[in-house]
Amino acid sequence: MNCKLIFLSLLFLTVTPCLRAQKKEIAQARSYIKSGKDLNKAEDILVKLLENPDNRLNKKIYLLWLQAVEKQYAMGNEKLYLKEKYDTAALFNQAYRMLDIAERLDSIDAMPNSKGVVKPHYRKKHCEMMMRLRPNIYFGGLYFTRKGDYMQGFKFLEAYLQCHNQPLFNSALTESNDQHFTSAAYWATFCGYKSNDSIRILKYAEVAMRDSSRIEYTLQYMAEAYAMLADTVNYSLTLNKGFKLFPEHLYFFPRLIEFYNHYGYADKAENLINRALEVNDSNQLFLFAKSTFLLNQGHYDQCIKTTEQLIAINDSVAEAYFNIATAYLNKLLVLENKPNEKKNKKTIIELYQKACSYMETFRKMAPEEEDKWAAPLYRIYLNLNKGKEFEEIDRLLQKNKKNS
Repeated sequence: MNCKLIFLSLLFLTVTPCLRAQKKEIAQARSYIKSGKDLNKAEDILVKLLENPDNRLNKKIYLLWLQAVEKQYAMGNEKLYLKEKYDTAALFNQAYRMLDIAERLDSIDAMPNSKGVVKPHYRKKHCEMMMRLRPNIYFGGLYFTRKGDYMQGFKFLEAYLQCHNQPLFNSALTESNDQHFTSAAYWATFCGYKSNDSIRILKYAEVAMRDSSRIEYTLQYMAEAYAMLADTVNYSLTLNKGFKLFPEHLYFFPRLIEFYNHYGYADKAENLINRALEVNDSNQLFLFAKSTFLLNQGHYDQCIKTTEQLIAINDSVAEAYFNIATAYLNKLLVLENKPNEKKNKKTIIELYQKACSYMETFRKMAPEEEDKWAAPLYRIYLNLNKGKEFEEIDRLLQKNKKNS
């Protein structure tokens, strides 16, 4: 017997016991499935068989695996229907596995035959089955999201959305007949946001934007994603879009102003504030932004006027008093630095008195902001010759100096 024949004989002797063992395992799994008992054991057997590369394209194993999970799912559904105790998460996970198995089987089933012809045998049947099952993939995503398991929630919602890209569903699934399509995209975006994952936030954000009831939140999540990615262009564009659609929303305007201030875009900041006040000239946020902008630009009289308007609307905004006090202090600083300071002495004292009143109010309203009011009050009391008040502030500053 030549070497080639010896090798083939040995190979046959090796393969035959393996095939026998595999047939035995498949028969055992089929028996479990038929009895409806030990279905998890059947699934374990089949999953282990698929770990063998030689079985990766074995449709029979996938079909049995699908049947094993389908029976588990049906039994769980029945228990829930009968209001018996059952693990809801397990039921959703079974639905997810069924979808995954069906899609994997379909990709094998749709492989060209020896003549290059593609003729999937199970697609129609499994498409119908998965179309009935698919809503539970969506509800599973919501279930895990509400539980705070955002990674699992995203996994389910993505599986639901990706059905549109799976040949298994072919023409049976369109956006028009998918009632949860935009909602699933929104919640997937939300899961990405809660997971601090910029890639997941942006993956389905454009689809989520089609959900008109949640656009403002989707834009927030998108802005946060661009901030994580340090994408300043898209960050500012998203904030601008959000402000345009929802000008009085508490998210977009403050961050856009902060962005412009950070990069020194004074003209853009001023334009934004003016646009905002055209929407609502009594909006406290807009007025405070204008007050701060005018203060930083050195337009002290306009700052005082705007801040007084804000205080007239709401006298409990602590920072408004700080702004107006600082504006008065900066005005008198200009006068103090002029050559004819003595001529302006009376005006300077009056400005110190006005600054004193507002800064003391700020101190009462924000005692924890000592680093903002202590030094200005020291200067004010010194120039107004308020000995008692000056000594109290001086002791406070000395104490802080020792502790620092």
